[in-house]
Amino acid sequence: MAEQSTQQVAFGIDIGGSGIKGAPVDLATGEFAAERQRIPTPHRSTPDAVADVVAELVAGFDLPDDSPVGVAFPAPLDHGVIRFIANLHKSWKSVDLPALLHDRTGREVVAVNDADAAGVGEHRYGAAAGHDGVVLVVTLGTGIGSALLVDGVLVPNTELGHLEIDGHDAESRAADSARQREELSYEKWAKRLQRYFETVEMLLSPDLIVVGGGVSKHHEKFLPLLDLRAEIIPATLRNKAGIVGAASLAARPH
Repeated sequence: MAEQSTQQVAFGIDIGGSGIKGAPVDLATGEFAAERQRIPTPHRSTPDAVADVVAELVAGFDLPDDSPVGVAFPAPLDHGVIRFIANLHKSWKSVDLPALLHDRTGREVVAVNDADAAGVGEHRYGAAAGHDGVVLVVTLGTGIGSALLVDGVLVPNTELGHLEIDGHDAESRAADSARQREELSYEKWAKRLQRYFETVEMLLSPDLIVVGGGVSKHHEKFLPLLDLRAEIIPATLRNKAGIVGAASLAARPH
């Protein structure tokens, strides 16, 4: 068992290309302790500009002095350092995100890839709560995000949406954006999802697969069409998962 945190509240931040969202999270329940706030991402989304927004969000809540900050960020991170960036200003490459935000907020900061944060949120408080073994959380949206947990421990930066399957980058055919772009019925899209998930299952042998992203609210239209060994279920936290998972990791990294 992982050591339990003595923290009661941590602050979660979800940094995206269009908006930066934050809320304090009750670590006992995974619920927001106050209403989530959102500030548009600066047009010139440099590290300094985004750090200013994060500091503004944190300062806007009455937080205990020892509440840490967890950040979900749209890129792979190597122990908090950004390896490459697609959705924000190119100057983010090689930035130590926890160090930058610690300087701005004066708080302990943990940073994680946004898909990983969502996966941790679902595992600790959502659809996968109480499940040991190998758990795969996949978000179907513009791309395919993935988080892999083994007995509750995150294996970071898996990027399983970029597997090459049948000569294609998987997300180019199986993401929800592909369904919308090609105007696929859920039945036709499910055939692509079947190919994707059976490949992932062959490689990783997950015990449970959790499917998130906005389309998961329509899960009854496609999940029952999939034939897999592993149980596959819809996410429950949905767009809260990144904030909740990041906050939880800030208080209890493992």
